[in-house]
Amino acid sequence: MSKILVIDDERSIRNTLKDILEFEKYQVDLAEDGQQGIDLIRKNVYDIVLCDIKMPGMDGIEVLQKIQILAPDVPVVMISGHGNIDTAVESIKKGAFDYIEKPLDLNRLLITIRNAMDKSNLITETKVLKKRVNKKYEIVGQSEAMQRIIQMADKVAPTDARVLITGANGTGKELVARRLHDQSNRASGPFIEVNCAAIPSELIESELFGHEKGAFTSAVKQRKGKFEQASGGTLFLDEIGDMSLSAQAKVLRALQENVITRVGGDKPIKVDVRVVAATNKNLSEEIENNNFREDLYHRLSVILIQVPTLNERAEDIPELANHFIKQICSEYGMPEKTITDEALVKLQQINWTGNIREFRNVIERLIILGNKSITDSDVETFAAPIK
Repeated sequence: MSKILVIDDERSIRNTLKDILEFEKYQVDLAEDGQQGIDLIRKNVYDIVLCDIKMPGMDGIEVLQKIQILAPDVPVVMISGHGNIDTAVESIKKGAFDYIEKPLDLNRLLITIRNAMDKSNLITETKVLKKRVNKKYEIVGQSEAMQRIIQMADKVAPTDARVLITGANGTGKELVARRLHDQSNRASGPFIEVNCAAIPSELIESELFGHEKGAFTSAVKQRKGKFEQASGGTLFLDEIGDMSLSAQAKVLRALQENVITRVGGDKPIKVDVRVVAATNKNLSEEIENNNFREDLYHRLSVILIQVPTLNERAEDIPELANHFIKQICSEYGMPEKTITDEALVKLQQINWTGNIREFRNVIERLIILGNKSITDSDVETFAAPIK
């Protein structure tokens, strides 16, 4: 049952609102002044607050400002019998969800409460989804190698320094990039990922920098590129070692000047982007073979982070196994399975050429095909060959 707090110095208004709202199946608490309302907010969780503006002692605007500190996600609807446009505008500017004049229009009040409830539910759902997303991209591992990477990422994240993440396929380079973004001052901005290996070389420039209408045959309208989309946030250039030399030249200019030009256009566009890049290639060798620009390499590699293979951090396998079991069972809506110590030892003996990506696939296979408790026999039957 949704819970509403009514703060009003007029007893008749408080009691009327209580009767109406309880009839509508809401749970209602009452406060006769601002201080009493604040005390109740400190002790309880409310879905909505209805607050009078003109009250002795602490007025409604002061109450609103205190609520935004104590419970910033709770919608506050301001009520006043001395209303005017200036008062309403001030209330909304201060963060109120809505403003209603006395005498109260019952239909307007109930619609406003319903809308505020929808907003409150949306905020809650968004937080839950963000937690799920953050959990999905959580870096798991207590090994010395992984703790060193986490510490470095957290130290670098608040700066705008460019980071180059290297490591074999499937080691979790994207997780490091996302941690850099989530711990940065740009966390509220977009995180835009571009897989440079998955985009044909003739399309990569349009993907990164956008294009003007008519720039090429299929350019039927203007399109913003990833640099513009990531403005104010982080652009993650995955597998940058596969980028064409012409695109590399344009990326270098964008990094030097924070300016891009759309394909088919000549107007410079300012962008505010932090670039994080990743590759599974040895860029030193690519530079020697004239496949990668040395000046771009130095622009990208202010900070270098090398992600170890799973074989190099085998001590993390028990924690990773339990993490993936919990995650996958939750995704499938099935009871969480357990795994025996003997099965974990067997998993640590496998040569994980596909790293974390392969490991997660094997855990998913064991959950689907194995017993309630995953055993060493299940690992021998369904997992990769033992060394």
